[in-house]
Amino acid sequence: MKFVKRLLIVIFIVYLLPTFASAGLWAVQDHPSRWSDARWTSAGLLPKASESEDAAVYIFSAMTGGLKGAVASHAWIVTKEKGAATYTRYDKVGWGSPIRRNHREPDAYWYSNPPQLVAAVTGSKAELLIPKIEGAIAAYPYAEPGGYTIWPGPNSNTFVAFVLRTVPEIGAVLPPHAVGRDYLPNGQFIHVDDDWRDLHITLRGLLGVSLGQRSGIEVHFLGLVAGLDLARPGIKIPALGRIGV
Repeated sequence: MKFVKRLLIVIFIVYLLPTFASAGLWAVQDHPSRWSDARWTSAGLLPKASESEDAAVYIFSAMTGGLKGAVASHAWIVTKEKGAATYTRYDKVGWGSPIRRNHREPDAYWYSNPPQLVAAVTGSKAELLIPKIEGAIAAYPYAEPGGYTIWPGPNSNTFVAFVLRTVPEIGAVLPPHAVGRDYLPNGQFIHVDDDWRDLHITLRGLLGVSLGQRSGIEVHFLGLVAGLDLARPGIKIPALGRIGV
């Protein structure tokens, strides 16, 4: 009985308290009431594609809209072929054709929320990665209409996380508030990244752990993530994000 009480206290402090704090901060801020009132234009984070001959890969994340914006973010992928004059953006969405290509500016606000750059790879390495990324996107198992569930997944973050696990050379994991990122496709219980540097164990994204060079030490509870970032020392806080280097 004492163990159960202590476990509930830990869950409250580690997962629920930060979630309530994030919801409180969200409640006192101004937000667009409708998607049509939100800002969707470029945040000016990326240079014009024509300014560089180099290939590039970017992973972005931004807090989403509505009530879920208090605790959850939306992630997407941006690529640029060597010598290309434009970027290509890939999102997973919950309406129409799920995998959208260039439906927004590559570095656009999402529901008026500024994007966060999660990872950037440029030059010859990006040139080698782009075909692998495109292959992973083509292989994503929930790319058809209806292949989207807000919680626990598969959602927009499940899609990007799938690509990051399939192409681990990108060297990134999504932030702790990317709810749905830990949902493994096709009912998988365990997954080892292709380079064997990260291990993921989960019960349909609801309860699990991730361990490894990129993930550090993570414990997942109902889509919320808490843990330690070892590669870039920091703390991963549910709903609030990452604090550290």
